[in-house]
Amino acid sequence: MKTLLVAAVALVDADGRVLLAQRPPGKSMAGLWEFPGGKVHEGETPEAALVRELKEELGIDTAESCLAPFAFASHGYEAFHLLMPLFVCRVWKGTPQPLEGQQLAWVRPNRMGDYPMPPADIPLVALLRDLL
Repeated sequence: MKTLLVAAVALVDADGRVLLAQRPPGKSMAGLWEFPGGKVHEGETPEAALVRELKEELGIDTAESCLAPFAFASHGYEAFHLLMPLFVCRVWKGTPQPLEGQQLAWVRPNRMGDYPMPPADIPLVALLRDLL
């Protein structure tokens, strides 16, 4: 089974809310909410992938030094095994915008469980609730 490396980030605003993005129609797991991020390309670090993905998906700029490693998910899906480091970021430039047709929501950590998420993301919610 192929292992897919995906990097994700919990963007935390000044009010302690976390940004979730809803997977748009046409993508696998459409309608589920997830932490922003994406695939790590060959030769790319997870941090570099997040800097790139945040610019492409949300139109915001951040630096690798602003990404604090937090936890990771390791989950077997039917077609692949997902390995996903999750970072926490509290510093960026710009206002997140849904540039790829996704919906965005700023969510209090104790309400993240109200949003349906992919199986790999669910265990990370409890960890974030405890941190924030």
